[in-house]
Amino acid sequence: MRSRRRPLLLAPCRPARVLAAAVVGIGLLLAGVTVSAHHAFSAEFDARKPVQFTGTVIKMEWVNPHVWLHLAVKTKDGKTENWAFEAGAPTVLFRRGFTKDSLLPGTQVVVSGYQAKDGSRRANGRDITFTDGRRLFLGSSGIGAPYELTPESQKAPPQKAAPRK
Repeated sequence: MRSRRRPLLLAPCRPARVLAAAVVGIGLLLAGVTVSAHHAFSAEFDARKPVQFTGTVIKMEWVNPHVWLHLAVKTKDGKTENWAFEAGAPTVLFRRGFTKDSLLPGTQVVVSGYQAKDGSRRANGRDITFTDGRRLFLGSSGIGAPYELTPESQKAPPQKAAPRK
């Protein structure tokens, strides 16, 4: 016996739900909200192309899913190039000791990371070193982040009892 159910794609929609979805979509569009997808490190950056630059912070964009650090870098021939370094998520950087005042425009830093596959002046940031010698990890957890210790994780794991013979 054949089922009399309609396929899911042809099921009637409730007008109120359609109207609500349309209103939300139009509101986001008018507000200028953009949605960006998260990506894997290897989709955009090349681990075989490490870079390291000394430069001056232009700006820091505290946006999801990744923070972006913009740096003015002097080249060997005296010109200035602007580089953008992708960092971890804002909440992750806050837990590592960054604040919105940590990297104000004009701050001198050394940033190391991995260049974009397309050869542009973008890189995935790994470490940042301040002039006073402080070094913080910039990257995401998927690219070899140092183990982040919490007070609970600093305790020694419980020892297992030796098996009985």
